[in-house]
Amino acid sequence: MTLHNSGRGRLGLALGALGASALVLAGCTTTTGGGSSDGGSTDPLVIGTTDKITSIDPAGSYDNGSFAVMTQIYPFLMNSQYGTSEVTPDIAESAEFTSPTEYTVKLKSGLKFANGHDLTSSDVKFSFDRQVAINDPNGPASLLGNLESVATPDDTTVVFTLKNGNDQVWPQILSSPAAPIVDEEVFSASAVTSDDTIVEGKAFAGQYTIESYKPNELISYAPYADYMGSLPKAANGGISTKYYADSSNLKLDVQSGAIDVAYRSLSATDVADLQQDDAVKVVDGPGGEIRYIVFNFDTMPYGTKTADADPAKSLAIRQAAADLVDRQAIATDVYKDTYSPLYSYVPQGLAGANEALKDLYGDGQGKPDAAKAKATLEAAGLTTPVTLNLQYNGDHYGPSSGDEYAAVKAQLEKDGLFTVNLAQTEWVQYTKDRKADAYPAYQLGWFPDYSDADNYLTPFFSKDNFLLNHYDNAEVQQLLVDQATQTDKTTRESEIGEIQDKVAADLSTLPLLQGKQVAIVGSSVEGAVLDGSFKFRYAPLHK
Repeated sequence: MTLHNSGRGRLGLALGALGASALVLAGCTTTTGGGSSDGGSTDPLVIGTTDKITSIDPAGSYDNGSFAVMTQIYPFLMNSQYGTSEVTPDIAESAEFTSPTEYTVKLKSGLKFANGHDLTSSDVKFSFDRQVAINDPNGPASLLGNLESVATPDDTTVVFTLKNGNDQVWPQILSSPAAPIVDEEVFSASAVTSDDTIVEGKAFAGQYTIESYKPNELISYAPYADYMGSLPKAANGGISTKYYADSSNLKLDVQSGAIDVAYRSLSATDVADLQQDDAVKVVDGPGGEIRYIVFNFDTMPYGTKTADADPAKSLAIRQAAADLVDRQAIATDVYKDTYSPLYSYVPQGLAGANEALKDLYGDGQGKPDAAKAKATLEAAGLTTPVTLNLQYNGDHYGPSSGDEYAAVKAQLEKDGLFTVNLAQTEWVQYTKDRKADAYPAYQLGWFPDYSDADNYLTPFFSKDNFLLNHYDNAEVQQLLVDQATQTDKTTRESEIGEIQDKVAADLSTLPLLQGKQVAIVGSSVEGAVLDGSFKFRYAPLHK
């Protein structure tokens, strides 16, 4: 078989500034005959993953596993082609600012969902209005903070009115997890719609439709013949995605040839083993994923809702933790350097990125400094060891998460300054608990929604942020608006840097690592044709 590989996705998989090229699969052509009339194969490509689906309703999830499904089945107004970080019209015919606060989109004519329903401007308005109205805590509505209203002058015209003019990231938002276009005749306007209702309603207009669906077990996709977006039509007879509870079983099926491609997530050790296996190929590249610790400003030690609330002591604990973590040790010892240290909030390679935490914490060169941490705690009047409850997830972020957080615990406890109570929770429960303030400090990860530094800032540090960690800095919030609406590139990059500096002083989160995108290609798949027909993409979190 020949792998048709498009290396991009709506989350800016190409991430031109980062030089990233994540694996994106279009389908395969068999070398033993049986190909379809257009050169594609009638055989399904089999994909394996340990990722999980929360919901395939765009209003009900904001995570990599769910969005990997959505990007196959829903249309978007904007999209980005392989090798670029810029977005261009997808099911739109044109899209442009018609005034500083108005962004006008003209749809292609004749758009239809797979169930035969017309796809018009009314569906577009419905899709965005319901995101805002539902505002699910696990959904992406926070990306639409600048949206004032949506108007539909006619069936093919959509006018977005924005609160702040000259929004530099709005076109990217229209390609993000907040922006799949859904069928208003199938989806609820006020509540998250069940997966079964969506599948039964065939409410699809992306490159693929879902033919059968067993959540977190198996999904079968078929090409959608009437797809009218900007990406090429499917070059295969279908795709099957198999979901694994255990990465070791995923690895075994790669080696046995039971699946064609594996992605997200094998352990670093498994990846290293497979790199020595002539029967498979490991495809990787620099990526936009980051891993970090979230501090809940209400419930962490001395947080604002605790009995002994003290902002100075709470800050000192966060600062001491930043002084003690050894990112390079985690990257090398746990992840075999498939990750690199991250010393700020925007990953290296994106315009405006800096290393604000490197100078402020530890020895100033990226290494830990226990003496500095001890002095910080003592100056705040804290008695050591400080007790910190730290939560992580052992399935969503890959099998090495346990080793990662064992390393963090050991680093914080090494010099007697902390006692860390480490615990893990299964992902579905984890997503509920973290938004209910159950965790004083906890693990999250992030895959970009779009290839701009703003995507690592606004969702995290706006007042009503996705993290729900109660971080509230008015100066940061104003700078977030300023950079998003700043048309001068140099000024905007300076403002992005200033945001990172201010958040680094507050330590809303503690960045740890920046990662690569890795996929494993089986022995029956060879070659590479960039055609965009099947997409696996960076996706949020949280993600």
